[in-house]
Amino acid sequence: MKKLFLILFASLFFVAFAHAQKIAVIDLQYVMKNIPSYETANEQLNILSNKWQKEIEIALEEVQTMRKNFQTELVFLSDEMKQKREDEILEKEKNVNKLKHDYFGPEGELFKKRSSLMKPLQDEIYTAVQEVCEERFYQMVIDRSSAAGIIFATPKIDISDEVLRKLGYSK
Repeated sequence: MKKLFLILFASLFFVAFAHAQKIAVIDLQYVMKNIPSYETANEQLNILSNKWQKEIEIALEEVQTMRKNFQTELVFLSDEMKQKREDEILEKEKNVNKLKHDYFGPEGELFKKRSSLMKPLQDEIYTAVQEVCEERFYQMVIDRSSAAGIIFATPKIDISDEVLRKLGYSK
């Protein structure tokens, strides 16, 4: 009798524990693509990125032109002039590399701009996900778009559309 009671109690405990674990999935890329302000922010970032890329390409072309001119005039230049021209070319290259880093580096202008445009949107999405989780008692939400380990997830636990509705957007 004691064993039966222990087995029954353990079974109820595991059933209750298994029932308590509610998991949902979300496709954050899908959610973001269905929010107009995300697309607008992406367009702004692309325009800015293209503008800076063209600026860098023009500066690189100037360096190439300086090199080409230096090579053609090399025989006519004194040693002092050669050194001066080489220094100018190296300084110009250094400036171009600094410009690349300033625009596209890990702490560059593009990173800062992306953060300023995307952070409020990401916070809004996070808040909506949190509200859905509290309403539906989910303990965990997994991002399907970035989790390579998810082979299959039933659409019943996908809360992407629900989060969009919570944000005021429809599919």
